Amino acid sequence: MKKEPFSIAVNQQYSFQIQPEEAIALDLIPNGGNRFHLLENGQAYAVEVLEEDYPNRRYTLRIDGVRYTVDIADYYERLVEQLGLSTGGSHKINSVKAPMPGLVLSVLVAAGQAVQKGDALLILEAMKMENVIKAAGDGIIKAVHVQKGQAVDKGLMLLEFE
Repeated sequence: MKKEPFSIAVNQQYSFQIQPEEAIALDLIPNGGNRFHLLENGQAYAVEVLEEDYPNRRYTLRIDGVRYTVDIADYYERLVEQLGLSTGGSHKINSVKAPMPGLVLSVLVAAGQAVQKGDALLILEAMKMENVIKAAGDGIIKAVHVQKGQAVDKGLMLLEFE
């Protein structure tokens, strides 16, 4: 298997690449909840994960009090984009499924409610991190299949759109 670097874009302004072995070698220590202690080149950083959009590989972090939006793309994601094969949102999303197993902390929408792309739908806790599940597009909520406090498995249908 070919070891290609990850492309990292920060705040859609700065970009760099990091090799997989460099990412694995980072001295990152969990510090409770969604907080971490990072040691890099003798410098210590306090890192907090504020938002996680795993399907789009976008993360919002607070590092030493400064907020950053970080986009990560691996070799295959870059190849799909270069070949023009990305979905680009041309198909309608009819449902939202759990991207990972977790616990529903909060349901922020109800059946019949209109939502816009990017609106928060629910909060799912996974591996002690709060993940805000957002709408991939505009629509109306047809049904909510989960409730606060419910444990869900990966792939379970959470919401349906009309």
